[in-house]
Amino acid sequence: MDLGLNGRTVIVTGASGGIGRELARAFAAEGAHVALTYHRSPETAELLAKEIGERALAVPYRMEDPDSARALVDAVLGWTGRIDVLVNNAVRWLPPDPAASFEAVPDAAWQDMLRANVEGAVRLSRLVAPVMRERRWGRLIHLSSTLARDGMAGAEYYGAAKAALHGFSRSAASSLGRDGDILSNVVMLGLTRTETNVHVTEAEGDHFAALSALGRLATAAEVAATVVFLASAANTAITGEVIVTGGA
Repeated sequence: MDLGLNGRTVIVTGASGGIGRELARAFAAEGAHVALTYHRSPETAELLAKEIGERALAVPYRMEDPDSARALVDAVLGWTGRIDVLVNNAVRWLPPDPAASFEAVPDAAWQDMLRANVEGAVRLSRLVAPVMRERRWGRLIHLSSTLARDGMAGAEYYGAAKAALHGFSRSAASSLGRDGDILSNVVMLGLTRTETNVHVTEAEGDHFAALSALGRLATAAEVAATVVFLASAANTAITGEVIVTGGA
């Protein structure tokens, strides 16, 4: 199936992480130009860009920094002159501590985490929306977590941040869809096998696999396949939805 991504330009935030890498590879395999953002791992991002070749561009990006977001968008527009897909994959994680009460978390810690995750995704979406409206085509994909639905002690603020993206995406879909073939969706992940979280999946994998209808954990490549389809021209009518991967 031709997904209609050849020659389009995709931004994948957090592309130096395990899921981000597979997202970048999957879009590149469809012939897209892929802007790979990184925060603390320039070497990893550059290696991935080298692997993909001339259709990849590694760009620094800090979720909490408005100037960084604008610089990212300007860099991508200067590179290809277009932005067709934004995948909000980057995340600021507050390590859960089930033994601690959520009200004991220092204000600065939870406020910074909420602002980075919510404002970061919303800000980038606001910056690329005019570009998509002008071309009358675009896709926004926001990666979320089943913690927003199921909850977990210690994940109160992270769950709140991800749940906020669900509400934003739903309303953005209604706004953007009036101005062309512009779609916004959330892909909600359970624990997923990646290149970088082997220690977690070995420790917790059996527990979370038992909660899945598949009886196993999804892989980063499977997540990427879902995201690429939703971001493609083959998807013409799925918008404002939350798609769960892994059968959780």
